[in-house]
Amino acid sequence: MARCPSHLTLTPSPTMASLAGAASSRLFPSTYRARISLSSPASSSSLSPLSLSSSSSYSFAPLKCLLTSPLAPHFFLNQRASSMSTVAAASDLAQLKSAREDIKELLKSKFCHPILVRLGWHDAGTYNKNIEEWPKRGGANGSLRFEIELKHGANAGLVNALNLLQPIKDKYSGVTYADLFQLASATAIEEAGGPKIPMKYGRVDVSAPEECPEEGRLPSAGPPNPADHLQEIFYRMGLNDQEIVALSGAHTLGRSRPDRSGWGKPETKYTKNGPGAPGGQSWTAEWLKFDNSYFRDIKERKDEDLLVLPTDAVLFEDPSFKVYAEKYADDQEAFFKDYAAAHAKLSNLGAKFDPPQGILLDGVAGEKFVAANYSTGKRELSEAMKQKIRAEYEAVGGSPDKPLKSNYFLNIMIVIAVLALLTSLLGN
Repeated sequence: MARCPSHLTLTPSPTMASLAGAASSRLFPSTYRARISLSSPASSSSLSPLSLSSSSSYSFAPLKCLLTSPLAPHFFLNQRASSMSTVAAASDLAQLKSAREDIKELLKSKFCHPILVRLGWHDAGTYNKNIEEWPKRGGANGSLRFEIELKHGANAGLVNALNLLQPIKDKYSGVTYADLFQLASATAIEEAGGPKIPMKYGRVDVSAPEECPEEGRLPSAGPPNPADHLQEIFYRMGLNDQEIVALSGAHTLGRSRPDRSGWGKPETKYTKNGPGAPGGQSWTAEWLKFDNSYFRDIKERKDEDLLVLPTDAVLFEDPSFKVYAEKYADDQEAFFKDYAAAHAKLSNLGAKFDPPQGILLDGVAGEKFVAANYSTGKRELSEAMKQKIRAEYEAVGGSPDKPLKSNYFLNIMIVIAVLALLTSLLGN
């Protein structure tokens, strides 16, 4: 787990104190803690509502949440976010499961599947495999909650997704933003009829806007050379041509709105009546159903009311993409299989996990390893069971690259026991 400096200097102001007091009833997760030290004894008097003294330790969750909440005033974010550091904590398993159920209810009432998928993708899609240091490498780290990154051109409109999820974040303070974004994205795919995504959780959040990636790491819809552009962006993330095409298939969900992206019609026969807010142009007729119709519709291009961007059309024009696009247009099962793997891989890019092996929501509790069940060779361990066994193996010093270290004390005890047994048998 990354640790930040435990002490910081705050410049006291009545504005800060009033903000902290006014918002504390709703916005403050209990999991964040900071140690506050004032710059001088005299400064403590001007922050009397907080009852702080020089070098005192204080649990100050309200200030942290104001810094991270998209609902906080912009001037507060700009003035104080750079001064605060905290220790990020892993997400809580029970709260993750409850948050998932709340996301399902949100999807039923708001029909926000597409924008939640986009939110998760854009938080993870800033990853640069050529940068090792976290969080400079970008990726799924919750940085998209900060205003500076929300204002990137490719993220237009995503503040709406953040506002939809903020009440769930407020309710489940033991879930990091990074996990919540990816949980919402995967749940939206599954609830729209898509494949089960093999997700893991425990992503650590960045703590300040200064840790957001620079603008320009996300793909553009209409670059001069679409194939080269897609490969440049996704290769930088460590993804290949097959994964590029599979992930593009998620455009089977959603609409493009010209007021946000500059692409698409203001409305079509498929979008003028909603569901959700009407308008925009969809890639598919049933734009809240996850299937392989995106590939079929692009290939046929028979309906002018369906959107085809330059980065969509190139999937059937460039030889390196076409082989996969043709396959997915003909075989939905193959598309689902490849998409699930690519989505899971994308959601992990650049993330720092606590615990390092991550947290699995499904298939861990209650699954016990019984050797007899696997002795015939006809049954394989589930992915959840493999993860569990691997974690236990690594916990005692093992790894896939080296054997367990010898326990010399145990070896000596075994030798003594064997010698004692032999002595006893010979004596008799």
